[in-house]
Amino acid sequence: MASIRDIKGRIKSIKSTQQITKAMKLVSSVKLQKERDRFEKNKFYVDKMKHMIASIAENSQNLNSIYLNESTHVKKIGYIVITSDRGLCGGYNQNVLKEVMKVRNQNIDETYFALGRKGKAFFQRNNMQISESHSGISEQPAYEDARRIGEHIITKYADGEFDEVKLIYTVFHSMMSQEVVTFDLLPVNVDNFEKTEQKYKQELNFEPSDDVVLDYLIPKYMNSVLYGAMIEASVCEEAARMTSMDNATKNAGDIIDDLTLIFNRARQAAITKEITEIVSGANALA
Repeated sequence: MASIRDIKGRIKSIKSTQQITKAMKLVSSVKLQKERDRFEKNKFYVDKMKHMIASIAENSQNLNSIYLNESTHVKKIGYIVITSDRGLCGGYNQNVLKEVMKVRNQNIDETYFALGRKGKAFFQRNNMQISESHSGISEQPAYEDARRIGEHIITKYADGEFDEVKLIYTVFHSMMSQEVVTFDLLPVNVDNFEKTEQKYKQELNFEPSDDVVLDYLIPKYMNSVLYGAMIEASVCEEAARMTSMDNATKNAGDIIDDLTLIFNRARQAAITKEITEIVSGANALA
């Protein structure tokens, strides 16, 4: 059995850890609220962009855009995978990487854009081709990051390096519920967009042409979707870290309670032993 001194040292150490997990939970809660506000603002912008693209598609005929043309023979797919840069966030990263392994098709040429150190490390361990990796942006993504990454991917897509581009990230439903999804980013499927109201359909005219406006809007739409996914993934990361740190704090409390009980029993046993020795010594002298 451990000595009283050892038990006391363990209690002190776990209490110190508990203070750290409490602080990390509070920090994550502040970051989560901040990122949620940014996500809601960007979502409104993306919805408006979708309505505009849907309006062009509905009011135009014979649209010819590389961003809309679906390939009949998919030979190469690019995957944008958003994970975290740091750990201590429960199963957040594992769930994303499970989705990657679930949706990938090894019979097709695949390449990965890793947004986050955890994803990059996973792809390297499994010898999966990485086209590009970015780190240090998972917790506080900026639109400039999304624009830079998005423009690079769009250029590769326009040059025919990919037939499809898919986005794998985590969607936020609630503090206790997040879901990993695979989103078809390119080519854009307008059929999935919300249709515009009938009374506006014949009133929209686009200059210089529908195709030119569409080719201008879709890259901006893609950058905004990517930015929104990065923010939402950040929200999910902080929610997962918050939950993980809360559980760690509670578990530390349980361990402290158990060790305190053991400490009290050991101390009581030591006191009883001392009293017994004193009484035995007194009886021997009598």
